[in-house]
Amino acid sequence: MPAALECRRLAYRYPNADRTALNGFLLQEIDSIFPAGQVVLISGISGAGKSTLLHLLAGLRRPTRGEIRAAGQPVSRWVAAHRDRWRRRVGIIFQQDHLVSGLNVLENVILPLIPRSGGPGKWRSMGLDILNRLNAQQLAGQAITALSGGQRQRVAAARALVDAPDYIMADEPTAHQDTANARRIGRLLRQAADRGAVVVVAAHDRHVEEWIAVDQHLKLDNGTLQPVP
Repeated sequence: MPAALECRRLAYRYPNADRTALNGFLLQEIDSIFPAGQVVLISGISGAGKSTLLHLLAGLRRPTRGEIRAAGQPVSRWVAAHRDRWRRRVGIIFQQDHLVSGLNVLENVILPLIPRSGGPGKWRSMGLDILNRLNAQQLAGQAITALSGGQRQRVAAARALVDAPDYIMADEPTAHQDTANARRIGRLLRQAADRGAVVVVAAHDRHVEEWIAVDQHLKLDNGTLQPVP
């Protein structure tokens, strides 16, 4: 089973940012554990720092102070090459989907599989399977530019989940979905946690807990995380 992610006295300040709150810090002194096998929901107002926290947990940003540890190792302090290898175990559903416009839907989905063994035939099968589970199999050959916002989000979710990652960071993963498709995304995130993954979801939609079976709910407010009763 993957190891939990642990934040130790985590703080983040945007370089050269003109911020007065919290002495310029967006996140400050966060101590938290995100356990394997659980879905943790982080809520908070727009601008509270939810996306930034997910980027820190995923190794896309370095903390200003403190560290993030996995299996007792300070992954946030590793040099870029080691951190990049660790990030292969991380699936990210970005709020802005970051799909590659020069590739079709299926090609975008299988990108995380390319470093793996198995070859194009297996990658294609895995990509079509995850698209099918997200009600997007009919989009496989389409250009990214032809998709709606909700379709792009489901493709981004498929890309994040196709490799069965150990750590999943989902930023507003159901924001552009109807109820049926939101439940499909929520079901896959729950299944990932049930197989042992660390799943962290950032959202402000009050319906998210109806669509995703959440184990912990934390609120990000004034730069710190607090449990929601």
